[in-house]
Amino acid sequence: MQFGGLHHPAPELRVTHWIDAKGAPLERPLRLADLGAGYKILYCFQHWCPGCHSRGFPTLRLLQDRLADRNVGFAVIQTVFEGAQENTPDKLRLNQERYGLHMPFGHDLPPEGERYPTFMEDYRSGGTPWFTVIDPEGRVVHADFRLDAARLLGALDAETLDFDDACHTTTGSARDDLA
Repeated sequence: MQFGGLHHPAPELRVTHWIDAKGAPLERPLRLADLGAGYKILYCFQHWCPGCHSRGFPTLRLLQDRLADRNVGFAVIQTVFEGAQENTPDKLRLNQERYGLHMPFGHDLPPEGERYPTFMEDYRSGGTPWFTVIDPEGRVVHADFRLDAARLLGALDAETLDFDDACHTTTGSARDDLA
């Protein structure tokens, strides 16, 4: 199985429980179109995941800060594929505030009778932390446990740089360790 669905159209989100950027419940589930017409960055986490806190959330905060004026949409999804007793809806606002993230947060439990949350099924994600980047045409262009923030920022700043090449080329430099 190929993780991430690279180069495929991004499926519509089926996550039903969301809070907005200020922690208030959304009246209806978030849709990809709600994130704007530009690039979209979706970050999946579990509250009890050490890597989500040590690498994922700091990377997301950096991207939020650097891309605030670049028409990039952000959303965070707690994909509860294990540890449902710890990865609860109240952890959404807790993490939103802890990291100063001004974006919607969703809570994605597996549908009844299913093993994995909807995002993991639809996007073929491999766990947490997990970053998915969708281009303005609606294609998944990055899907992985790590996201090299410096490389992504460079790709979005360069008019002639191909995003796919920027995200998937290994240079062997220290920048490869950024996440």
